[in-house]
Amino acid sequence: MAILQEISENLQKGYAPKVTELVKQALNNKLDPLQILNDGLINGMNIVGVKFRNNEIYVPEVLIAARAMYAGLNILRPILTQTGATYVGRVVIGTVKGDIHDIGKNLVKMMMEGAGFEVIDLGVDVSPEKFVDAVKNYKPDILGMSALLTTTMLNMKDTIEALKSENLRDKVVVMVGGAAVTESYAVEIGANGYARDSVSAVERAKELVLNYK
Repeated sequence: MAILQEISENLQKGYAPKVTELVKQALNNKLDPLQILNDGLINGMNIVGVKFRNNEIYVPEVLIAARAMYAGLNILRPILTQTGATYVGRVVIGTVKGDIHDIGKNLVKMMMEGAGFEVIDLGVDVSPEKFVDAVKNYKPDILGMSALLTTTMLNMKDTIEALKSENLRDKVVVMVGGAAVTESYAVEIGANGYARDSVSAVERAKELVLNYK
C-alpha cells in the first residue's frame, strides 16, 4: 500500500514530522494499526539496519531514522495497547556495572523497538543485583548485557551467576555484546546468545525468542 511505503521511506530519511503526519493519515484511512507498525515503521527500520550493516549509512543517520520511528510509534503505541496487540517479546537491556558507555546499547535498543520488541532500558553501570531485580519485576524473554571494556565484561558472568543463585537462570534468555565481548566469551560464561552489532542482535533475539518460547 502506497502510504505504508511512504511511511517506510520517510522513516529511512529521518523525516519525523512527515512520519507523524502519514501515520495519522493512515489511521484516519482506517488502516490496521498493526499493519502500519509492521509494513511502515518496522519495514523502514529493517532497511535502515541492513544499510547500517553494509556501511551505506552510519550512526548519525541511524539515530535520525530512530527519531522518526519513535515519532510514529508514539502515536501507535496507545492504540496497539487498547487493541491488545502483542510485542514480539520483552527485552531488559543495560550496560554492565563499571561501564558507562551506551552508544552501542542505545543502538540495540532502537533496533529492537523498531523490530517490534518491548524494551526496558536499565541504563549504564548496572549491577548484577539490578539486573536480577529487573528479571524478577519485568519477567522479560531476554536479558541483554553490553560492555565496552574488558575489565567490566567480567560483570556479565557475575550477573549470570546471580541469576542462578536466585533460580532465575532458566527463566530468561541471556544475550551479550559490546566491543570487548566475543562469541567464545559468551559461550564461556553460559550466555544463550552473542551479537556483534545492533542488526545481528535483533536477528539473534528473534531466533532465541522463537526457540525458547
